Amino acid sequence: MSDDPREPNELGTKHINPGDKEEPPTASVEEKGEKVAVAYDDVLGNPIEVPTYFTVEDEDGEKKALHHVKDAEEISDVIRQARVNEDGERTWR
Repeated sequence: MSDDPREPNELGTKHINPGDKEEPPTASVEEKGEKVAVAYDDVLGNPIEVPTYFTVEDEDGEKKALHHVKDAEEISDVIRQARVNEDGERTWR
């Protein structure tokens, strides 16, 4: 099976989507941020990619990679915290 997330799963796999597999803990935030969970073309032929990990930066400036399934609640919390001021600049609560 190739690493292309468009490939169908082989029989007997534990994951519905090959892109749901977590990277090993030794993988860097940058490596995790490059992994794609799902890639496809929409009905208009536009390419759509869903990352396996969302890279976020906390208030201390530390970057971390949040898995799109395992850390979904934390990803939602991060999105809720994001705000944009009158100048269009993103601010965080």
